[in-house]
Amino acid sequence: MAPPDTRTQILDAAERLFAERGYRGTSVRAITDLAGANLAAVGYHFGSKAELLAAVARRVIEPINAAQCAGLDRLLARTPDPAVTELVEAFAGPLFDEMPAGDEGGARTSRLIVTILSDPAEEVRGWTGPAEDTVRERYLAAFGRALPGLSPEELRFRMRGMLAVTAVDRVEVYQQHSPACLSPAAGEAARHWAITFLTAAMSAPPTGT
Repeated sequence: MAPPDTRTQILDAAERLFAERGYRGTSVRAITDLAGANLAAVGYHFGSKAELLAAVARRVIEPINAAQCAGLDRLLARTPDPAVTELVEAFAGPLFDEMPAGDEGGARTSRLIVTILSDPAEEVRGWTGPAEDTVRERYLAAFGRALPGLSPEELRFRMRGMLAVTAVDRVEVYQQHSPACLSPAAGEAARHWAITFLTAAMSAPPTGT
């Protein structure tokens, strides 16, 4: 197998360090040192540290987005108005599938997602693009039809909650257990619990003002 190219090595190093240290806590030099690349390579391949973060985030999120779109497509091919539990499964299920128990790559993905959700750095907010916006808007529309009593603002809040709950659960699992000790059965149980819990949370009555 051919060794990874410089761009991939930088992405791998940046993913690890951004997940561990956050955006501001990670220097370009630390990334290039870990990648075994020269300092100018980040500028050559990505342009800036912020654009490198965007590339790292998209590499992690794109497979999840693709699975979420495919799941929604299957539901809508069957009915224009899927049930809430089906929508939750299609949206949250890929988060578990891309962060499986017993996989160190899944641990890095979950840590990075938590970083993206919680890092105060302004640059972390600007990585999303049209593909991510499309996935979010499609699910917002589908959940809006299934939950007509919720305002768009509350729907967005609850969808952010689905992402946060799943990512935090994956991080906690990896912090408490060695990946080698995590069984697929345990991961499937957590997936089932999460879908049940998130379905109840999404289906709760509108919050009174």
